[in-house]
Amino acid sequence: MLIGEVARRSGVSSRMLRHYESLGLVRPTGRTTGGYREYTEGDIRRIFHIECLRALGLSLRQVGRALEDPGFTPSALVGDLIRWTEQRLEREQELLGRLRTVDASAPSGWGDVLRIIELMHGLGSADAAFRQQAVLSSAEDVRVPAELLAGAVLAESDPNVAGALRWALARAGGAAVDGLAAGLRSGDVDTRRRAVQAVAGIAADEAVPVLTDALGDTDPAVRGHAALALGARGVTAAVPVLVRLVVDGRSDVEAAEVLGTLARDPAVAGEIMDALSAELAEPAAGSTVRIRLTQALVEMPVGAAEDLLRQLSHDDDRTVAVVASAFLQLIREREPS
Repeated sequence: MLIGEVARRSGVSSRMLRHYESLGLVRPTGRTTGGYREYTEGDIRRIFHIECLRALGLSLRQVGRALEDPGFTPSALVGDLIRWTEQRLEREQELLGRLRTVDASAPSGWGDVLRIIELMHGLGSADAAFRQQAVLSSAEDVRVPAELLAGAVLAESDPNVAGALRWALARAGGAAVDGLAAGLRSGDVDTRRRAVQAVAGIAADEAVPVLTDALGDTDPAVRGHAALALGARGVTAAVPVLVRLVVDGRSDVEAAEVLGTLARDPAVAGEIMDALSAELAEPAAGSTVRIRLTQALVEMPVGAAEDLLRQLSHDDDRTVAVVASAFLQLIREREPS
């Protein structure tokens, strides 16, 4: 069988067949009377064997060794090929991610593309100062992909860089919420804390349902960030968690202020006062907890808190009674004459 027919049957070009011959991988068994290469069925089978091994990723040198060395075992080489292929796929996935990030920025020219790539390189720096500078120097006229910022803030442990990223995410608005919501489903508590802080800084309406879901998180810090953000937006579902913040002494001053704002609505004030009263009456509540709850009452509207403060001014706990009396006097002085 001549080389042209072998090329047609095998799908290997005549040029490549000659290359295989020059490397000693396959040699035509004979020659015609005219001096042309003549291949046998055995030669063609060897060509197919070469192509099969190349399809696995073996180099031509490795193919030759595999075909000629009787002691050659494939296990080690195949294991290496698996590792090399996995590494190549990882590199290609990284490249694909970068391309998608650039595409999401809807660049209008190569200048925009280069600025997005500079931002990605900056965010990948091991130096926190470089990462922070990359975020803060992102051009105002370039749309930074929210997915890029969201992924960066979920992984960022440096507080200054994280603050810069939250600032950038707040500018991105509702487009960033989906990426951050994924972080709130993470099994890693630090990731969820970073996510909720970032969502809390986004004013868009899309943030509200995500923060509401976070009220049920197993971590008290995540619940607290969500409750403070929701309460500041007037969402009354945050009330139980806000009261718990006061009880636990976690951001209790901020929680009391938010509760006071919510209590300006008479329909909500009753719910808040009932919750605070219930915690004050809790037998297991110690003096420190009851003092914090009493202090929270001063943030309530005068009409809502005065009766309870009057009761507490005669409390058996002398410290609670003194604090309540002082606050009672304070709110009376605030009343218009």
